[in-house]
Amino acid sequence: MSRFLFNRNLELLEPYEGKLSRTVLRGESSRKGADLLDKALSSANMAAYMQYMYKTVRKYFGEAIVVTQEVDDIISSPIVKEAIINNSDCKILLDQRKFMNRFDVIQSLLGLTEKEKGQILSINMANHPSHNYKEVWFGLGGVQSAVYATEVSSEEYLTYTTEESEKVEVLQKTDELGGNYELAIKQLAESKRQKQ
Repeated sequence: MSRFLFNRNLELLEPYEGKLSRTVLRGESSRKGADLLDKALSSANMAAYMQYMYKTVRKYFGEAIVVTQEVDDIISSPIVKEAIINNSDCKILLDQRKFMNRFDVIQSLLGLTEKEKGQILSINMANHPSHNYKEVWFGLGGVQSAVYATEVSSEEYLTYTTEESEKVEVLQKTDELGGNYELAIKQLAESKRQKQ
């Protein structure tokens, strides 16, 4: 079971059962859906639809969600930038170190305070070495923000890892066990726990 851990103190916040993003080994084919936000927003019709959707959803006390690996995907369309950013009270950011030198632009666009900027740029900078977790920043309407740690079980980690060497190890173990992926994951996870 994966867990949200509270404020870097590694205190349990709440259980979280969910599917992490799936990945494939390099060289294998995969299908990309509508997660290519920059392609969708390059159309004037789609940008207008996104603006309409965001404003309408908010009027009915809902919240539309956009997930992207690049903030530029959102801010490249002036119509959508205003619709998404102005109508999003909840912002969730992962590690932003690659944008550290130009984070002032992101800070300005997202309307982040200096405190929030400091929190975001501290993500994964001082993780506890004996725990396998990543940190994430949550900002709620400019009123409350915090960095949380997320930790998954060894089984979940091995199921969704993006590290090619680990994926190869899982596939080799699966082959040894006659194609039983679930058993391969369980055995590898137990083996890793015993080594700790």
